[in-house]
Amino acid sequence: MKPTRITNLPYYCRVQRIHRKSIQLAKVTTTFSVQNSSKVPLSTEKNSLKSVPNDTSTTITTTTTATTTTTTPRVWVTTGSLSTSRESHTASVLNSGKVLVTEGYNGAFLTTTELYDPATGNWTIVGALTTGRNSHTASILKNGSVLVAGGNDGSCLNSAEIYNPMTNTWTITGNLNDARAGPVSVTLTNGKVLILGGNGNSGYLNTAELYDPSTGIWTRTGNMNNARANPTAVRLTTGKVLALGGYDGSYLNTAELYDPSTGNWTRTGSMNVARDPPAVCILTDGRVLATGGETSGGVILNSAELYDPSTGTWTTTGNMSISRKGPTASLLTNGTVLVVGGYSGSTYFNTTELYSPSTGLWTAGPSMHTARGYYTASTLLDGTVMASGGTNGGSIVNSVELY
Repeated sequence: MKPTRITNLPYYCRVQRIHRKSIQLAKVTTTFSVQNSSKVPLSTEKNSLKSVPNDTSTTITTTTTATTTTTTPRVWVTTGSLSTSRESHTASVLNSGKVLVTEGYNGAFLTTTELYDPATGNWTIVGALTTGRNSHTASILKNGSVLVAGGNDGSCLNSAEIYNPMTNTWTITGNLNDARAGPVSVTLTNGKVLILGGNGNSGYLNTAELYDPSTGIWTRTGNMNNARANPTAVRLTTGKVLALGGYDGSYLNTAELYDPSTGNWTRTGSMNVARDPPAVCILTDGRVLATGGETSGGVILNSAELYDPSTGTWTTTGNMSISRKGPTASLLTNGTVLVVGGYSGSTYFNTTELYSPSTGLWTAGPSMHTARGYYTASTLLDGTVMASGGTNGGSIVNSVELY
């Protein structure tokens, strides 16, 4: 079985704010004269006209203040640390703007959850789950609750629990039909949650299930064409779900589409390179960027490619400067994509890169204070990207930083 210590995948891509400052330049004063046919002299001071008798010319003085706007380079800044160091956890941005970090691993499978308040930069411990786990999924429901499902506690789990942000409490909900560690979940436009793939107790899974919040029950839906451990999935602008890459005993380059209206999966174009798992982000034009991951022979990738939903095809784009497995990808307000962290072999990265869809090129971004793998990257409601927890290769960390 593929190891169940599975990196958290980039589930959300939201816009990012740009910090700006204004620089005031020196005042410029201009004086000029014109003939006044009425021979009534006028004087202006700070753009205000004043009559002056018995003069034959007009003197106008204007004062202009020029302002220019420059972009302040963005950097990573530290914020309050988690109460507990953790890796392979999940992080969910609530409707309130607070961030819920759930479970994970730190020498033991954690049941604890913590809540981050962007207004104060502090974390508070909130209710614990019944079962400790890592490599699970966390999905925001339409009512603002959080659904945690599956994962690993030494064996694959089928249990699920619901977090109520109004009471900070967890309640048990219906079990999955298949125990699964390292699956991926997507909230559909109809409010149901699709969970797919992962490691099962007997092997890699091609099964998928739907959770109905109104009943608390999971029902089976169509099976994928490929079993996928460590898959990645995103909801397209059409409402369909694109699942790609992963591992089924071999590294996968295949991709397929789930149609919620039929419950069926259909194959779409395959990636140019097999990836387990890539970092994925939906661009502003609806295309999907997939970058990095691991491929055949255990080679870590720096390559990237773009999926066009209108044609169902993948095209290669510029390479990252660093090969990365387990990075995250976040969309910024200017349309660029921020790729953060990850690892290659025993080396964990604090470096970041910025992808420009208009040029297809990557440029170096600011480095984090801490190298991170098996961490989460969350885009807050104001567009700030928050990296929390993970491992730096030597220890599991509790530090958190903002970009």
